Order: sequence, then structure tokens, then C-alpha cells
Amino acid sequence: MSADEFGQDRKVAATVCPSLPQFLAVFFCSFLLFSALFYGGQSIRLEVLPNQCLNECMANDDTRSSLRALLLEKSVRTGEFTLASGKTSDLYIDCRVTAMDPHGANLIGKLGWETVKQEIATRGLDVQAIGGMTLGADPISLAVGMTSASEEKPLQVFTVRKEPKGHGKGKQIEGNFSEGDTIVIVDDVITTGGSTIKAMDVIEAAGGKVAFALVLVDREEGGRAAIEARGVPVVSLFSRSTLLD
Repeated sequence: MSADEFGQDRKVAATVCPSLPQFLAVFFCSFLLFSALFYGGQSIRLEVLPNQCLNECMANDDTRSSLRALLLEKSVRTGEFTLASGKTSDLYIDCRVTAMDPHGANLIGKLGWETVKQEIATRGLDVQAIGGMTLGADPISLAVGMTSASEEKPLQVFTVRKEPKGHGKGKQIEGNFSEGDTIVIVDDVITTGGSTIKAMDVIEAAGGKVAFALVLVDREEGGRAAIEARGVPVVSLFSRSTLLD
């Protein structure tokens, strides 16, 4: 076989054989369709549902891949670092660089909102707002909140100061937060979970209820367990493993 013929065969194979994400998306959508047809007892437009589900699955997969590539390019550094927790590490992840990039903010908004929306639906929650400890949470909260604006019930956005303001009303929570709100708490990176838990304390003291935590990157160093020990589930867009492997 010539090199040209071999190249043509590879192109044909790539066209015919789906990638693993594509295969899984098709399988999942087919399963949902089968379940709805045989157990739901409802009429379904067969020509629309599979394509719609597949397009959404593939769009989320593309968004995740693009965001991962941007994080690796702009935010991930190796060397010797002292983290905010006081620990030393060979890995530093500065998510602010990605979250404050216009393309990064757009990707975080899309993937973050889809993740939050799914979590709200799965848990049957009524959530009013999203926010977390400044500065890391701010661009993520705003990106997700802005993306939610296209929905019937968008999320309001707030931020938590590290310390109460020293003048005026002495507020520690700024923005669109009210006593009694159920909120999604946000952090860019969790290591020990300390900053997230501190923000939770402030929100709960102000009369808020934390539904769950949305984290851009979980370093897998105990932070998730510490937060969930407080009864707050953690949903991460990436972990150290899925980001680096």
C-alpha cells in the first residue's frame, strides 16, 4: 500500500469511527429515548430528540476541552510554590488568569451554568444567587450569572469580603444577596477548603443557605472532604487528575 492510500484509509476510518465521547453521547441519548418511549408513556418527536441531545452533549464536551486547554496554557505552572493554605507544592494553578480572559470567562460561564443548572434540577433546588470569597470566586460567579441571564430565572451575583468593610454599614457581603437566599458558593481552586468554608460561615451568619459548592479546579488535597463534612456537596468542573492527565 502506498503512503497516499494509507492516508486515505486513515481519513475514512476517522470519518466512520466516532470518538469515545461521541459514542458515549449517542449511547446515552439512545438510552434516554428508549426509557421515555417504553416507560414514560408520552409522545416524543423521534426526529428531534436524539439530535438535540447529541448536539448538547457534544457542545459541552467541546466547551470542556477548550477550557481545559486554556487552563493548561495560562493557569497551570510547575515548580516550587507556597500556597494560600501554607502548604508547599510542585503545582500552582492561577485560575484568575483564565477566568479574567474573555474567552475563558465565556467558557466558564457556559460550562459552569450548565453544571449548576443540572445540579439544581437533580436536587430539586430553588436557588437565588451565586458567589464566593473575593477575589478568586468573583469572575467565575459573574460569568455563570451572566450566562444564566438567558433563562427565565437567572442567578443574582454577590461577593464575600475577606473582612467586614471598615466604614459605612460594615458589610462583608456585597452585591445581590438577601437574608434567606439559597445560594451556590463558588471558589476557583480548593486545596484544604479553608477559604470556601470561611465564606460559608459568613453567608450562613447573614441568614443564607448554601446549597452546594461550584469549584473550577479541585486539587484533590482534602478540600472536598472538608467542605462536604459541613453538609455541602462539592461539584468541580475539573480535578487535578482530569486537568493534568
